[in-house]
Amino acid sequence: MEDSNSPIPELLESVLDPLLDDFEYWFARSRQLLENEKISFMSDDEQQNLLGRVTQAQAELSTSKMLFAATDKKVGIDMATLIPWHHLLGECWRVSMRYHQHKHQ
Repeated sequence: MEDSNSPIPELLESVLDPLLDDFEYWFARSRQLLENEKISFMSDDEQQNLLGRVTQAQAELSTSKMLFAATDKKVGIDMATLIPWHHLLGECWRVSMRYHQHKHQ
């Protein structure tokens, strides 16, 4: 039985909502870069692979956000789902930083 005084739902909402919004923002930025720019230090296949993984993560994120909302923000998301997204964003950030460094040289 759920404790009506439990802080868990409020904690989930206060932590998970902004985290999911951040993932959404950074995946969109990464996708925009990968779709609209030629990344000179990546092969076309590497760039398409990264874009495909970002697109897949966006779909997973969208589904997770819908489920989170459908459960009235009372059910969390497994770390096994979040950690790969975090690693993917780290990879995207490294590509973006390197891209911008090359662009300004």
